[in-house]
Amino acid sequence: LDAGCGSGRVTELLLERLPRGRVYAVDAAPSMVGHTHQRLGERVTALCQDLVELALPEQVEVIFSNATFHWILDHEALFCALHRNLVPGGRLIAQCGGLGNVDAFRRLADEVADQPPFKPFFDGWRRPWNYARAAETTERLQRAGFSQVSCWLEPRSVTPADPRAFVQTVCLVRHLDPLPENLRGPFTDRVLTQAGDPLVLDYVRLNMTARSPTR
Repeated sequence: LDAGCGSGRVTELLLERLPRGRVYAVDAAPSMVGHTHQRLGERVTALCQDLVELALPEQVEVIFSNATFHWILDHEALFCALHRNLVPGGRLIAQCGGLGNVDAFRRLADEVADQPPFKPFFDGWRRPWNYARAAETTERLQRAGFSQVSCWLEPRSVTPADPRAFVQTVCLVRHLDPLPENLRGPFTDRVLTQAGDPLVLDYVRLNMTARSPTR
């Protein structure tokens, strides 16, 4: 399973490593599932599902996920759902944003969101990310039934070659969602101006590996 397949780019890499197996690709966004199906066709079973309510046609041997879990607020429910869909002895291998991920840049974005003309569009807006600690992730995975759990944070600075395109599609994507189209460009420009040049993003990755115990 590619949990949070997006456009299917990583799913394709998984297929190359599993020439005789089956790959399921799951994403909550119908558009992403469509991209994956268009890209890979019948080579993959692409499903539109919320990972918290994951229900595959069969249990899988490996669950892989990249840059997805930090968009899910309820990690307790997420890990329980993943565990239900793994065979005994199956493996979970995942990486997502962890505690402290792009904190300085997100604070700048929040400051800009509180300024005119953007402020009215963020009234009642809820920050949709969950950057967890390694220790609490370990505990949650164990409570969900996983064993041999290993979780760790990995700091990594990134200097994008094309800062504007990068932050619009990665770092600012949820800040841009509430804004009308005509304000998304100005919002991005103001954040980048305050962030300075060159833009350096302090990423923190949360890595996790675990197994479903054999019965």
